[in-house]
Amino acid sequence: MEKNKLTNCKACGATVAKDAKICPACGAKIKKKHPIFIGIICFFALFIIVGSIGENKSPKKEENNTTSQTQTTSENTKEETSTFLVGETAELNDIYVTMLNVSESAGSTFNTPADGNVFVICEFEIENKSAKDIAISSMMSFEAYCDNYTCTYSLAALLEKENKNQLDGTVASGKIFNGIIGYEVPENWKELEIRFTPDFWSGKEIIFVSNK
Repeated sequence: MEKNKLTNCKACGATVAKDAKICPACGAKIKKKHPIFIGIICFFALFIIVGSIGENKSPKKEENNTTSQTQTTSENTKEETSTFLVGETAELNDIYVTMLNVSESAGSTFNTPADGNVFVICEFEIENKSAKDIAISSMMSFEAYCDNYTCTYSLAALLEKENKNQLDGTVASGKIFNGIIGYEVPENWKELEIRFTPDFWSGKEIIFVSNK
């Protein structure tokens, strides 16, 4: 019998054929290995490990030092949340974003919104603590909804920005960018939701909500 077709009985050590079900010497059952089953288990284990490594963080609320000092160790952990209000700082992949202020404007002499509408101007501060520069675009990085209806940014609203910067440009690593983005919405609006994506490829976004 060929050597590669033989194996040893784990009970008595006798040499038996690999396809044997029972050891002829001691009568013990011969346990067979199942390489396909083992391969399937290894594949799924590798899939789970790779998935956990590649997963991005969810946006987290950045707490101030005063609040943190009054909390227990378990409460000091930054709370993961999906929405942030005016004045709250959100952190995602080392990008810190705060919607500082939301204000209305009826426009100026030669720049007014359509009848029944107002300009809404939102001021943001973006701090880049990551190791790479990030590009900010008022058209590509922001998506807005007014009372659940889509609204696009308004160039006319930006004319009322006074001395504020427009939210377009590059934020270098370790730097802070302050600027505004404007929308034209119905004057009786109740809620404005702005979704900001710091990194398009991450698939994650930070959601800010302002109530009138």
